[in-house]
Amino acid sequence: MNKEYRLYIYAFLSRTMANTADKNYVRDLRNNKELLELLGEDTLAWFQAKSDEEILDALNEDYSSMFIINTQPVESFVLDAKNETLVGLQNPVMNFYYRNGFELNMDQSELMAPDHLSIELAFMQTLIYRDEQKPQFQFLKEHLFTWVVPYMIGMKSMANTPFYRDICDFTVEFIVADYDYCSTLAENSDG
Repeated sequence: MNKEYRLYIYAFLSRTMANTADKNYVRDLRNNKELLELLGEDTLAWFQAKSDEEILDALNEDYSSMFIINTQPVESFVLDAKNETLVGLQNPVMNFYYRNGFELNMDQSELMAPDHLSIELAFMQTLIYRDEQKPQFQFLKEHLFTWVVPYMIGMKSMANTPFYRDICDFTVEFIVADYDYCSTLAENSDG
């Protein structure tokens, strides 16, 4: 995987998990046939068969059901049955950000948890941009790989749209592939 591809996919997934869709997001997806094909044939066919308005309504209904009403894509919620988000440096993810120079101002975000999937994906994008290979592998190993893979496998059954079913599969496949890629880089840099 090259750096540009990884940056693009992490940015795309971060945006996708951050919030419901808007008209610009749907338009940008429709205009990116290559990305739709990458996500899956069902998603491409769905975009070709539906209007922007139909897609927007269906995406927002699906996102709200999957990631707001029934569960939230927050690491501490998924891994800890108490549904509590640790604050400050007590939160292992926030501590990791701090140790790696990632300044996160929660007042600037609508997302209320530092370990929200969207923020974790944006953090990976930052590490890739800064060419920090060891922290990339460490973060994947300690965080993303640990919870996102089983979470997205479970979430697929809740998806009503081809887009979110394909996003669940794509995210799992991408995180696993990126974990393998970063693992190989880590092995080569140590040896």
